[in-house]
Amino acid sequence: MKVAADISLYPLQENFEPPIIDFIHHLRNIEGLQVHTNELTTQVSGDYTLVMNTLRDAMAHTFAQGGTYSFVIKVLNVAIEPGKTVALS
Repeated sequence: MKVAADISLYPLQENFEPPIIDFIHHLRNIEGLQVHTNELTTQVSGDYTLVMNTLRDAMAHTFAQGGTYSFVIKVLNVAIEPGKTVALS
């Protein structure tokens, strides 16, 4: 089953950019995922198990860095590509 996840990371600290960049790099290093970013979110598409396991591992890595973080995640059970129309049944 293919899914798409839309995820936003909010580091609750002054120097917020490095954890976000590190998180995105972690996602981009996983073969089999499609990763797209914009100013507000990162979209990840691929096999359900791969997407969910990757998000779990990437979030755990972020939390292990110390500090306080908020993740907002939306998951759709359709693989989407930004800018493309998706037919919903």
